[in-house]
Amino acid sequence: MNLKGRGIVITGASQGLGKAIARTCVRGGAHVFLCARNADLLESTRAELGGCASSGQLILAHTADVSRPEDVTHLIETAGNRLPSLNGLVNNAGIYGPIGPSEEVDWDEWRQAIEINLMGTVLLCRAVLPIFRRNQGGKIVNLSGGGATAPLPRFSAYAASKAAVVRFTETLAEETRSAGIDVNSIAPGALNTRLLDEVLAAGPEQAGEAFYQRSVKQREDGGASFEKAAELCAFLLSSRSDGITGKLISAVWDPWDQLPELLATPKTGDVYTLRRVVPKDRGFDW
Repeated sequence: MNLKGRGIVITGASQGLGKAIARTCVRGGAHVFLCARNADLLESTRAELGGCASSGQLILAHTADVSRPEDVTHLIETAGNRLPSLNGLVNNAGIYGPIGPSEEVDWDEWRQAIEINLMGTVLLCRAVLPIFRRNQGGKIVNLSGGGATAPLPRFSAYAASKAAVVRFTETLAEETRSAGIDVNSIAPGALNTRLLDEVLAAGPEQAGEAFYQRSVKQREDGGASFEKAAELCAFLLSSRSDGITGKLISAVWDPWDQLPELLATPKTGDVYTLRRVVPKDRGFDW
């Protein structure tokens, strides 16, 4: 994807998918502004990506906790001042939160997952939107996942926050449609990240036997492709996706590289959105 000259803020960028997204953006020619909580990991990633950058390409980093409003404000102010332009935001920072039955897990941990996954996403969007409005355009990509589209027993904080991220994405897309700002969420697939490590460490007693066994198999099979999810992010950050907004797109299952053509008709308005299944969808007349 051609991202040359674009300035992109990426949260949760020190490792895993965030790092893969940042690498893909750098290869596409973007200036990237990396954010994470772990300063040492973040600096290591910044140095590594700097070795892939072209002359004049900026690879910057800033530690921040996305659930803290003051951190978010400072992050976006710094990015706006240091990048030649600020054109894109990837809200990748996220955690699973507590694993176990909803009535048994620690409440403070449950709340923290909502604060990071949902409120952190909202805070970053709120902070960057004034800049995008002044620039008459911008791209926001929010990370969701399987927890948004199906029940996820024993991971209630994660599931609730990710479903909320998708509905927030759809709502924000409508609020900003006339401003030339595209807002989308993606499901990257079952990736082998530190979140998988947490499930395996929790064991079948906490995570549930079926989910634990799926996770074991995922570890053995290698999981979904980091590169494919990163390429989808780059597509949504590029001019190729102009006008595509308010969608939840799967990196694994959806023909996202063809979406400019496939979503060009009015009939596709609610494709890739959350909706309620009503009786007539299943052939009932009640």
